[in-house]
Amino acid sequence: MASEDQAVTASADATDVVLFDAPAFTQDVARIAATRLPWEKYRNAEILVTGASGMIPMYIVGSLLAANDAHDLGLRVAGMVRNRTKAEKRFGTALERSDFALLSGDVIDKQRFERKFSTVFHGASPARPSLHKSSPVTTLKSNALGTINLLDSLVESGGESFVLLSSSEVYGAIQGSELIREDDEGTLQHFAPRASYSEGKRIAETALAAYADEFGIRCLSLRFGHIYGPGMALDDGRVQADFLADVVRGRNVRMMSAGAATRTYTYVADAVEGLFFAHLRGEEQVYNVADPAGNISIRELAETFASARPEKNLSLDFVNPEDGRSFSPVASLGLDAAKLTGLGWDAGTSLADGVSRTVQTFEDGPVIV
Repeated sequence: MASEDQAVTASADATDVVLFDAPAFTQDVARIAATRLPWEKYRNAEILVTGASGMIPMYIVGSLLAANDAHDLGLRVAGMVRNRTKAEKRFGTALERSDFALLSGDVIDKQRFERKFSTVFHGASPARPSLHKSSPVTTLKSNALGTINLLDSLVESGGESFVLLSSSEVYGAIQGSELIREDDEGTLQHFAPRASYSEGKRIAETALAAYADEFGIRCLSLRFGHIYGPGMALDDGRVQADFLADVVRGRNVRMMSAGAATRTYTYVADAVEGLFFAHLRGEEQVYNVADPAGNISIRELAETFASARPEKNLSLDFVNPEDGRSFSPVASLGLDAAKLTGLGWDAGTSLADGVSRTVQTFEDGPVIV
């Protein structure tokens, strides 16, 4: 039997979207930019976003550019990517903007930038579980060595702040049913290739603490839970992407297990808005980013995707029929976001609305085949 987090990988004809030009994305980043936050802190800033073609980093780029439009901040954003050809397709009309530049590079290599960036949002990391298994060295280096390289460049250029897109995986296995707080600690099996991701993120967080102490850089680690939304590729391999692929292709949502495990699922625009609350209002070094209302089972998530388009009349298909007959949620593996909500952040997108908007991006296009 497959694990609770495993699902069928979408077929080889997977499609992606030109995210920057998708209506749902445009609406989302405009909403974030309209949020009452001290955007003035970014006035005339030079900002680098690594892994810029990924879902969360693209939302960071889009939100900063939308804030520039809304508040006339005079900021400039550079997006760093390894695969420029793929990124150019994803960014679409963003490439025509004078306040945005696309840079080619790998964070594993030592970085010397022509611009002196004041802030770095570091999101470059293999995110798909299949890559953690097939490319553990690259996964480890991009998180650990990549973070240190970027911190060195920031120190050299006199930069001010560094934001790490971290993960709930840094907690390891925590016993109990309570939501996980920032000071909780679990156990990790570190002597394993799959640990390249979780341990890489933990080393990255330690690097942030060290550079903050020695060089006075303001360092912030955002531990994201399970994020979904526009920008997910159909062949991502995680359950939320597999469920999306099923709906987009008009087939029943396939379940590899009973789907009893619970997680905190958060719509990407809400998560990125939370990131800006933490960076512009927060004073802590670590924040969980998760929607408390999104703490649901994998089965409930599948049901929400299946019902997102009633006209398709989709249902759940269980590989093991017995799994469809009985269902009892197990202990939560969700995150407690009380520190972030204490800053005034609220994840305002319901699961049903978020799933519908995610499906909408493939209905509206344009798509990449």
